[in-house]
Amino acid sequence: MVFSSSNAVLAGLAFMFSSSILLQILACAIYNNWWPMLSALMYVLVPMPCLFFGGGSTQFLVSRDGGGWINGAKFLTGASAVGSIAIPIILRHAGLIGTGAMFIEFTSFFIFVCTVLCFHRATLEDEW
Repeated sequence: MVFSSSNAVLAGLAFMFSSSILLQILACAIYNNWWPMLSALMYVLVPMPCLFFGGGSTQFLVSRDGGGWINGAKFLTGASAVGSIAIPIILRHAGLIGTGAMFIEFTSFFIFVCTVLCFHRATLEDEW
């Protein structure tokens, strides 16, 4: 069985994404508190503007082209990304989660962002 470079990249991206989800679940399971799973909702919301307004491509995020829908998609992507960081901070401030769970959530988000950036770079280099 021969793996091409695109298969290796896809396998790496899948591993990174699953590691992020695993950390998300561990942040909940270790502290026996499932409030941190609220920020997993953002993992679903972050790519939605790309799918609906960008045609499934991440190209519009780095372009200077504008328009009502494109600017709205950029805003929704940014708001979802900020929400991914803000939710654990708010939950920690409210005393619903511990500091350890908050830092595990941040690590999970960092891995998720790296996955999205690697996917963006891979789609620029390769046509899937």
